[in-house]
Amino acid sequence: MKIATRFSHSIPKLVCLDNDDQDRGLLISTKYLNKILRIDQEDMSITVESGVTLRQLISEAGKAGLVLPYAPYWWGLTIGGLIGTGAHGSSLWGMGSSVHDYIMRLRIVTPADASYNYAKVRLLENGSSELNAVRVSLGVLGVVSQVTLKLERVFKRSITLSERDDSNLGEDASTFGSQHEFADFTWYPSQRKVIYRIDDRVSASTPGNALNDFFGFRATPSLVLAILRTTEEYQESTNDAGGKCSSAKLTTSTLKIGAYGLTNNGFTFTGYPVVGLHNRVQASGTCLDSLEDATITTCPWDHRVKGLFFQQTTFSISLPKVKGFIQDVQKLVVLEPRALCVLDLYNGILMRYVTTSNAYLGKQEDGLDFDITYYRSKDPMSPRLFEDIIEEVEQLAYFKYGALPHWGKNRNVAFIGAINKYKNVDKFLKVKQSYDQLGLFSSEWTNQVLGLKEGLSILKEGCALEGLCICSEDIHCAPKKGYFCRPGRIYKDARVCTRLSSR
Repeated sequence: MKIATRFSHSIPKLVCLDNDDQDRGLLISTKYLNKILRIDQEDMSITVESGVTLRQLISEAGKAGLVLPYAPYWWGLTIGGLIGTGAHGSSLWGMGSSVHDYIMRLRIVTPADASYNYAKVRLLENGSSELNAVRVSLGVLGVVSQVTLKLERVFKRSITLSERDDSNLGEDASTFGSQHEFADFTWYPSQRKVIYRIDDRVSASTPGNALNDFFGFRATPSLVLAILRTTEEYQESTNDAGGKCSSAKLTTSTLKIGAYGLTNNGFTFTGYPVVGLHNRVQASGTCLDSLEDATITTCPWDHRVKGLFFQQTTFSISLPKVKGFIQDVQKLVVLEPRALCVLDLYNGILMRYVTTSNAYLGKQEDGLDFDITYYRSKDPMSPRLFEDIIEEVEQLAYFKYGALPHWGKNRNVAFIGAINKYKNVDKFLKVKQSYDQLGLFSSEWTNQVLGLKEGLSILKEGCALEGLCICSEDIHCAPKKGYFCRPGRIYKDARVCTRLSSR
């Protein structure tokens, strides 16, 4: 059994049934668990069913003069889904940026024996050790049905996006988050530029009615998406690095001119700072409102049209180690200046602050989360342009700097040995055994990720191209297309698929 939401599922196989279960397994949908049950203004809390979306929560809480202090930037997530994968915003302040750390109480339905009619409803209160397991559960403990979250009184934010060169990014990354409550960075490594988000609370009386409608989350004509995808496919097939870099600069300059979707009054951008209510600027996703127009317009990644198709590598690195990682990436850019233009095409590397969590599978230290999105071929045997550089960045993060993976993103490689980085994993597994003794909500893949079974790394022809393995032989890459398994350029322990010929 697996739990699915009304929209989609995460990039990893958290919701996938095992092959043997395709005909007899069950997907439990939270589509109709979509009610706001209670808003308590005195207690400053909201109780929702797990299929409620972040957008619904933000909207209904706002009507009562309350806000969720920190949240992911995309509002098309269900509350059950985002807490199950540890989704977060960006902050080192308060209780941190992870939504699951604001849970006050939670209701979960778990398997049981006949004396309980095969299902047991458990109500967990803040302070419960079991709640610390359920806060980030990966969906393997049961079905979360209700969640009560702690809110705050509505407030305003003042936002300025400042473009700088990236020469001081390593130094700034360790301190910027303590200077500004909602600080983040958008890094364009190949352009050697960074957008610093200077973002703080201001008095509710400060003038301004700003709105955030990020361009990347708006409805886009399908024809435009097809042209963009076809162009990128052509650039990949012809190894046109220069073309990719030109396209990347056009993309980033367009976003800058449009203030990344921020407006001062809900309609136009007149300059920084942009000031507005927190619930109007904390998240966006208006492509979910696109017309039912036979997919003439859609979200850019809608699988029904020829649009974006990508991989995501997302991880958090502890603050003391962030500088070294950034400097290593900068060294790779010096060696191959055009290699990371592909990231700029997808709006660079989003860097958000995260804090230590009580959740057993939550963040273990204060750190910086790096969100990297990049081209993926529809042919799993087709290597990417500069395949080796992105693979080296990935391995640098996880194996040199001990990064933690984002549970809702990433390729298999990210989860190799990852569970050993969580000091309370034994406590999580104890709760798992107690809640679901038969493993009804587990799969072969989740058991592999949790270290209960071998096989997470899948060794076969071309396996490294999709992140199913780290190459150890040339056949794991694409030798017929000129890609061979070689050490990294600066991280010699890395094993990456490097292009050695033009074949």
